[in-house]
Amino acid sequence: MKTPKKTQHAGHEFLNPWDILKRVGVSYGMAVADFGCGAGYFVLDAARIVGDDGVVYGVDVLKHALSALESKARMYGMSNIKTVWANVEVYRAIRRIPAGSVDVVLLVQLLSQTTKHGDVFREALRILDRHGRIAVVDWKPGGGKFSHKQEHCVPSATVVQTARAAGLQLVHESEASPYHYALVFERA
Repeated sequence: MKTPKKTQHAGHEFLNPWDILKRVGVSYGMAVADFGCGAGYFVLDAARIVGDDGVVYGVDVLKHALSALESKARMYGMSNIKTVWANVEVYRAIRRIPAGSVDVVLLVQLLSQTTKHGDVFREALRILDRHGRIAVVDWKPGGGKFSHKQEHCVPSATVVQTARAAGLQLVHESEASPYHYALVFERA
């Protein structure tokens, strides 16, 4: 694999994966899982950062999204990306990722697409290393015309409360974009 570089995406000024991953603490040699990865917007930059000694799991319930991610990984010569077809809302559904093996779990624009927040955190905790982190990046309520539908936005305070109930503590909170917040959790 080539030396790590930022992936150039259209709309980088909107949400910048490279910068967010670095702020979360993703570094060389780590194992990262991106829940609801889609076609790999965050996975590609994470794979560049973790390098050949790391691994990035792109997890999604949509097979066509995973297929698109696999194509991109081949195109960029990235052998450290592994796709996993699973429903992250179901405890123990992610069978291909060993329990306790992941350094960082990413939940990017995922909680606004589900009502099963506790189940998502429970599955993330299952695969998370005991010193690992869970990073949530999601839409701010009332974020303007570029924001997600208001009724689907999950306030950051609600996410913090759900994470605490799952046994996590908030270690960092910041703005990921004018329309997104970023929260980083560790085990309490």
